[in-house]
Amino acid sequence: MPLPLYLLAVAVFAMGTSEFMLAGLLPDIAADLDVSVGTASTLTSAFAVGMVVGAPLMAALARNLPARASLLGCVLVFLASHVAGAVTSSFAVLFATRVVAALANAGFLAVALTTAAALVPPDRKGRALAVLLSGTTVATIAGVPGGSLLGTLLDWRATFWAVAVLCLPAAAGILTGVPAGPGPRDSSSGPPLRQELAQLRNARLLVVMLLGALVNAGTFASLTFLAPLVTDTAGLGELWVTVALVLFGAGSLTGVTVAGRLSDHRPGAVVAACGPPLLLGWPAMAVLANRPTALLLLVFTQGALSFAVGSTLISRVLYAASGAPTMAGSYATAALNTGAATGPVIAATTLHTTAGAAGPLWVSGGLVAVAWAVGASLRAVAGSGRSAGVQE
Repeated sequence: MPLPLYLLAVAVFAMGTSEFMLAGLLPDIAADLDVSVGTASTLTSAFAVGMVVGAPLMAALARNLPARASLLGCVLVFLASHVAGAVTSSFAVLFATRVVAALANAGFLAVALTTAAALVPPDRKGRALAVLLSGTTVATIAGVPGGSLLGTLLDWRATFWAVAVLCLPAAAGILTGVPAGPGPRDSSSGPPLRQELAQLRNARLLVVMLLGALVNAGTFASLTFLAPLVTDTAGLGELWVTVALVLFGAGSLTGVTVAGRLSDHRPGAVVAACGPPLLLGWPAMAVLANRPTALLLLVFTQGALSFAVGSTLISRVLYAASGAPTMAGSYATAALNTGAATGPVIAATTLHTTAGAAGPLWVSGGLVAVAWAVGASLRAVAGSGRSAGVQE
């Protein structure tokens, strides 16, 4: 894989850390800025919605710019938004910085996905995507637990400063590793924007976007509420929350790495092999959540299966959107983050039911079941790649 891919992954690591770090910082932010925890939680929603809206918007705005200029601009805006968030004493300003950061993150990921796909041969898009998404999985393993620990030892502002500092080597990597010329995102010789947007009428593209969003919604429905599951249901101490997050991240890195080597030529095999155990694993985790050893083992397993299936489906978005060379990355980003935004919202409705902290796990199982049913009914999983986009 080309060196620029790994340099882009460094930026994805910084942005992934920022996206997920608030879960452990909300109580401190609420106390410091004199708002309720519920109000502070809207910072997470603001970021997710900004990602969904920002992906196609920022990709459209940047389509006539060289890839390096677009990527560097997004990283610098992301850095500035975290500096502003670290120094503000106003919740409204902090909220605004999260929206701006999300737009920059969405723009970066949309451009980076398209750039990554163009840096490799046409039949290696899945592996390129796996390298890029490894930044997110490493953020789950190291960045998010590290941010939580830093916030505990110092304060939540220190975590914002740390993310800003992480952007510096990412920016340097983009300057040194991504070509300065027009590159793969030059739209002057490509199709017009209207034609690229018309790809969204492609049923094959819509199917894989929907399936990717559903699987990702299931992943984040449970990941978002992992802490109460570990402490309340399993009866473990707070330190074990960090352990569980690390296990989930290690699993996700394993899944995306293995799937990345197979998803280009055998995507249907990846989905067929990993889909059923992923579907069964969520309810199994709900039933066994009061057994710490079983819970932690399943956290790793579900992380691996979720990212194996999810990354494979998202890579098929890039293939299905081949007629939209500058917008394909934004379609993949929108699918990913639609799931990340909606899954936790649905899961939150179960927390005060009889299911309690295990409720999100049942939601995850339900969302994957819907994805499986939709895929089967549309022959997106069992059919050929030409008819459904998920299999050769």
